[in-house]
Amino acid sequence: MTLIVEEAADRVVWRLNRPEVRNAIDRELVAALHEACAAVEEEPRVVLLAGEGPTFAAGADIAQLRDRDRGDALRGINSRIFDRIHRLPMPVIALVDGYALGGGAELAYACDFRIGTPRTKIGNPETDLGILAAAGAAWRLAELVGEPLAKEILLAGRVLTADEARAVHLLNDVVEPDDLLAAGHRLADRIVARAPLATRLTKAVFHAPRAAHPFVDDLAQAVLFETEEKHTRMTAFLNRRQERRP
Repeated sequence: MTLIVEEAADRVVWRLNRPEVRNAIDRELVAALHEACAAVEEEPRVVLLAGEGPTFAAGADIAQLRDRDRGDALRGINSRIFDRIHRLPMPVIALVDGYALGGGAELAYACDFRIGTPRTKIGNPETDLGILAAAGAAWRLAELVGEPLAKEILLAGRVLTADEARAVHLLNDVVEPDDLLAAGHRLADRIVARAPLATRLTKAVFHAPRAAHPFVDDLAQAVLFETEEKHTRMTAFLNRRQERRP
């Protein structure tokens, strides 16, 4: 089993389960991630994504990657699954312990949040292997950390430490390894306490192309204005404020 799935009512934990190869991403793992995505698309929940053992994901499986040809490249084996994860309806939290390199880093970039540990290292050494970071890093990384640093990572092989990644907000937080899963659940608790549909639409609007704004914002708000949850939550807010008045 290359992916361990632990389900709860409001969230799901995915564990990359190839610790013997530092959770290298192969075709079987990609297929398992597609299956897991389908379940979360049908029943939206927050996802916590971790690696089994002391490594998040050390990249793609080089033994498989060496034998891939142009047809495989054009099929976008990794880029399609990472993009699907990026587009999941509810937020995805990457729990990045140890190495997140190459495809492992691109998987982390596709998530909405990233929490690391002091031993986290993130980078994209693909050009050292004669290829490029074609599963999202070539464009997504600049959006996350800015063009100059993204180019240093992609073109000069810089690997960020946990403190460096935190300083540029590539990591939302850094915690001790023993607290990593709990930190992910604490963040998930904050997310699921909010209105689920409002959270889903906020994520969708956030990632909409610039040309779609403000129309898409107004359209999403129109949907939310008609929901019972909006009325219930606003009524509760007004009641609490009234109770606090002397």
